[in-house]
Amino acid sequence: MFKKDIPPSNRSKVKSSVQRALRQKLVEAHPLCEPYIDEILPKKAQLDAVKLPDRVTLYTIESTPLFYQPLDGPPIPHLKLLHQFPSMLPTIQIDRGAIRFVLSGATLMAPGLTSPGGRLPEPENKLDAGTVVAVKAEGKEEVCMVGTLKVGTEEVKSKGKGVVIDDGHYLGDGLWKMALD
Repeated sequence: MFKKDIPPSNRSKVKSSVQRALRQKLVEAHPLCEPYIDEILPKKAQLDAVKLPDRVTLYTIESTPLFYQPLDGPPIPHLKLLHQFPSMLPTIQIDRGAIRFVLSGATLMAPGLTSPGGRLPEPENKLDAGTVVAVKAEGKEEVCMVGTLKVGTEEVKSKGKGVVIDDGHYLGDGLWKMALD
């Protein structure tokens, strides 16, 4: 999604009523972020909206990216926010072999999650298709990608092949490198 450098085309201040609605949307879309919502979106802080290509809006406070929102989807936390609050999204883990592919913008495929080193949640904590997840890499501390599951985690385990996340925000992509000053 953000493979190239993305120049901000248009920046605007977000009204407080819209900011309250965004706080609510963020908590509804990602319930695990509720304990951190006052730190993520302080009530008195000035939230800015940066219009990006492909009908995506990036929300920032003091040039710090918080989350982006595709026109037809929920707000998705920026990786820099996930590095501050790593437990605000459910997490899956890729094996060492998948790291270089993910960091070059490739589609995340099931074998990177089902092989030794990959990790998916237990059946009682299964994740459904459409869930936004943080992707960690085997042997690394930080989240390397955030994206929306195309299939549920139980289906990934049973089939062991196919696309799991076909586009997302990853370390080193245009959204990560974007200068907001």
